[in-house]
Amino acid sequence: MFGIESAMNTADDRTEPKSTHIPSRRHLRSLVLAAALSIACFSAAQAAPDTDSLRLDRVTGGVPQHNDRGASVASGGESPGTDSLALLTLNELVDTALHANAQLRSMRARYESMQERPTQERKLPNPMFQYGGMDMVNGGNWPNTNEKRFMLTQEFPWFGKRGLRSEVASKEAESMQREFDAMVREVIMMVKESYFDLYSVQRSLTITRTERGVLEQMQKIAEAKYTVGEVAQQDVLKAQTEISMLQQQVYELEQVEAVTKAKLNQLLNRRADSPLGFAATEPSAEADEFNVKTEELFSLAEKMRPEIKKAQSDIQRNQAERNLMKKEFFPDYRLGLEYRSFRMGDNMMMFTVGFDLPIWRTKYGAAVRESEKMIESSQAGLEAAQRQTDFDVQDAHFKLVTARRTLELYKTALVPQAEARFQASEAGYRTGKVDFLDLLESERFLLNVRVMAVMAEGNIGMQQSRLERAVGTDLKPRTP
Repeated sequence: MFGIESAMNTADDRTEPKSTHIPSRRHLRSLVLAAALSIACFSAAQAAPDTDSLRLDRVTGGVPQHNDRGASVASGGESPGTDSLALLTLNELVDTALHANAQLRSMRARYESMQERPTQERKLPNPMFQYGGMDMVNGGNWPNTNEKRFMLTQEFPWFGKRGLRSEVASKEAESMQREFDAMVREVIMMVKESYFDLYSVQRSLTITRTERGVLEQMQKIAEAKYTVGEVAQQDVLKAQTEISMLQQQVYELEQVEAVTKAKLNQLLNRRADSPLGFAATEPSAEADEFNVKTEELFSLAEKMRPEIKKAQSDIQRNQAERNLMKKEFFPDYRLGLEYRSFRMGDNMMMFTVGFDLPIWRTKYGAAVRESEKMIESSQAGLEAAQRQTDFDVQDAHFKLVTARRTLELYKTALVPQAEARFQASEAGYRTGKVDFLDLLESERFLLNVRVMAVMAEGNIGMQQSRLERAVGTDLKPRTP
């Protein structure tokens, strides 16, 4: 463009005599302007199909194909560690996390170990065997004494104690299992949240990198118009600055993508820099796919929420503990058998019975009162878990509905309006009715709307995962 401008300046500065066969300076200027306009029109014609094709892209982005990979590399490269040809499904990640997550494996081992306690509590304590020898102090034969005693003793808890102890241990194991179930739901929710966050970020990267081509075409149009003197050089510089700012947005999105992948790898019990592919599972965005009333969700959560089940197990455990403490007022007893062998005389057999003496009754009374208070506490804990569940369900359900409405608003209103605004600004700039700042503003608005649309789509998946966490089970679309 600077060559054409220099030619114009040179033509103006000529001082040699005019000839009838040499064009005048006015005529030469007209020829140069006509040639520059032809170049600008040709560039705009070449740019228009690309620009329109960008506008016809899917609003929420798509899985990059081979041509997308090349375009992203040309516009600044892919984010580190991303293989856009390797598709990553949600079910694959969830299954891997359930088997490999370190916290889940630790909790699973704990509750499985506690399941062995009821058997231990049901069994009797070990019997005791004793040996004794008796002889005279002076002249006795030691250790081969004149009298030898062989004693076997078995302790028996009072009737019902062993069953209650086993029940207490069983309820403790059940409570630990409910904690494990709650952690399972928590890990599933975190995996889904991170996955759909990655889904949004990767599609935002695709849209942002593709938008670079639109800005480059806008820069070419501004350069062509600047060449013929229709606009100032400031328009060209604005386009170049906008491209640089767009690259900064790409860097920021790549950072978010790397952090999200590191979070997913942590949940999968992998190194933070382990490679992950392109998130391919789309969230369920159709309103009729999931149509459950809030009352049904409350009822389902009452049955399935692990925290509620844990609180119920705690109540049952404390009730069994109270019954066991009442049994402590009754004594445990021991049965024994003793055999006496004499060197001289007949051998003897003796049967023994022993009882504990629970005379410190105030201690057992305090234990009963303690267990009653624990029952009261666990009942209040159940109510708190129910109210928290109701809030979580209501909050997650409303946010899911709002997320779907937001995406519908982007699809039906904001994105079409932003596209129409950009097309009108582009046409107006070509004809000189709109300045370049308005064109840039419409381009920014369209880019932001398209990015926010894919963020809203990913938010649907995140909110649905939170609703599943609140209810305590997976929520599949209702089949007709």
